[in-house]
Amino acid sequence: MDLVLCENKKVSGKFLKYYNIQKVLIAFNEHTKDKDIDKILSFLISGKDAALITDAGTPGISDPGGKLIKRAFKANIKISPVPGPSAVTAALSISGFLANEYLFLGFPPHKKRRKSFFEKINDYKNTIVFFESPYRIKKTLQDLAEILKQSNRQREIVICRELTKKFEEIIRGNVQEIVQKFDKDVIIKGEFTIVVAPITEKND
Repeated sequence: MDLVLCENKKVSGKFLKYYNIQKVLIAFNEHTKDKDIDKILSFLISGKDAALITDAGTPGISDPGGKLIKRAFKANIKISPVPGPSAVTAALSISGFLANEYLFLGFPPHKKRRKSFFEKINDYKNTIVFFESPYRIKKTLQDLAEILKQSNRQREIVICRELTKKFEEIIRGNVQEIVQKFDKDVIIKGEFTIVVAPITEKND
């Protein structure tokens, strides 16, 4: 491996240093421009190797890694996936909800299309998974509670915070109860993964 493409050089630098790995780090995130991707592709086409890593989770899942992968495939560059942690599957595995079929929605939009995002959740009958940041988690739970209230549905949800990390926390209940809990004693830090139960499943 000749270089590491990372979401944040400071964060990844600490990780690599811990394992005594010394490699050239290049930032690859939502701010990376097409001309920079061209340089990365030229590097790979020349026969060099690169690893794509993220600060958390799996590259290509709700991050811009897919853009690079798509162009690498077109350039006939060999790509090898390395199994790693995924908040989506980790949250589904401990939710207790049926996951034979589920919908993953990434992060809710900040403004545009936000209403349609929650309407999609309300209309989809199977299990749903999406992410949220600590800065918008309260607002998102309030919006989710409102849309479910309008349709008179009491769907159970599971909220996972900091999965597989030191301060992991898992909260289960109906969305109205959890909104109240967040106003009182939940630590609003770290990334959140929300799992919404299927409409067809009884909430005990």
